[in-house]
Amino acid sequence: MIRISEAEAVVMEVLWERHPLSADEVITRLPGGNEWAEATVKTLLNRLLNKGAIRADKDGRRYLYSPLVQRDAWLLEESSSLIERLFDGRIAPLVAHFSLHQRLSRDDVAELRKLLEELDDDQH
Repeated sequence: MIRISEAEAVVMEVLWERHPLSADEVITRLPGGNEWAEATVKTLLNRLLNKGAIRADKDGRRYLYSPLVQRDAWLLEESSSLIERLFDGRIAPLVAHFSLHQRLSRDDVAELRKLLEELDDDQH
């Protein structure tokens, strides 16, 4: 899987939401918009292009960028890698960690219960 940095992931989120986009269109859609220097965004787009995460199609004097990596595939790889590195690939210690540090709201707990019930129903 292609390794995407945190800054590159912000650019990818814009392209996953809508594509194809020019560099200027990416800049205007970035969170904090004008806080991003044009040169920085173009550098990030070039890095993503070189990694094969996006493609660029010539459109007159500009390029239009589109993702080649699907968001779901990237998310699965990133989350699996995190869980493997920090929790030996197990989900339960991850949830326990967040519950010990009071990072789970009542809504989170309710959603987890519902998910576990659905998983249990699917296995029977």
